Amino acid sequence: MDDKRSRFEAQVLPHLDAAYRLARWLSRAPGDADDIVQEAFLRAFRSFDTLRSPDARAWVLAIVRNCHLSALQHGRRRAAEPLDEEHETDAGAGDVPAAADPEAASIERDERRALARLIGALPGEHREVLVLRELEDMSYREIAAVTAVPIGTVMSRLARARAALRAKWHEESEGDGRAVR
Repeated sequence: MDDKRSRFEAQVLPHLDAAYRLARWLSRAPGDADDIVQEAFLRAFRSFDTLRSPDARAWVLAIVRNCHLSALQHGRRRAAEPLDEEHETDAGAGDVPAAADPEAASIERDERRALARLIGALPGEHREVLVLRELEDMSYREIAAVTAVPIGTVMSRLARARAALRAKWHEESEGDGRAVR
């Protein structure tokens, strides 16, 4: 048992943050994401002996996705809640260097919040491929494995997600004189 646990900790636990980010984007609520990740890691540990790939990231993210779908199916999840401001700032596209002045920092923070809100408004199938590709930096093949769809479908969904995100961003930028172009 200790050997299994140590191998699990070495191969799967490094992907805990990625699992939580995916669960957070899918569920849109921190409490639900916690539950999903906990269930996913329990399932992953129980079936760890079935893991054949040296890279456990796609495997564990697929389990996270399946746990999210199971929670939806069983109605155990609360109604979708928008991302709150506390979690919007760290939901952006990675770490951005600190701005030189407070005004630039404020603009940067507003842009990250707007981006997180717009990503959160995408349909689930588009949001999940966009998050996996752009925030988790997964390949199309890995995304196809996680989502259980063909690579062509991944590419199509990603293109649609990017187009919708771009259109919404421009729409908001034009409608708001303060928005950065």
